[in-house]
Amino acid sequence: MLAQGSAPDAASARRPVLAIDFGERRIGLAISDPDRRLALPLGVVERQSDREAIARLRELVERETVGLLIVGEPRTPAGESGPAAERARRFGERLARACRLPCRFVEETLTTVEALARAAQLPRSGRRPGVPVDAVAAQILLEEAISRGLVAER
Repeated sequence: MLAQGSAPDAASARRPVLAIDFGERRIGLAISDPDRRLALPLGVVERQSDREAIARLRELVERETVGLLIVGEPRTPAGESGPAAERARRFGERLARACRLPCRFVEETLTTVEALARAAQLPRSGRRPGVPVDAVAAQILLEEAISRGLVAER
């Protein structure tokens, strides 16, 4: 689903996709390769306010030449849209307008649970901390969008 006021263009089809696992404290990020076949965890943005988070994400979008945004939309266990989904949708729409990019929303129920399971399986070096769980959740979100064909030009 595209955010209002944005439309995909031919140039954006060969640019990476940025996936966002929105949280009130942390925003998990993952990015694709330019061919949009691989999803890699990118990190997290510590969220102080929407304005500050959008400014930081806009800088990242420009630096990485992102062509599409994917935002996770959490659903209730019954599959309904609740306050958390509405909050993520509003944030995604504001970010899409600020970046002038198309934005698609992907249902993200249980991505954090799967991310915790994946993170537990990753080897950890004594010198290097593991990948943040929020970034792994964004990676799972992006993998889902890729597998469902949501990152292709429309």
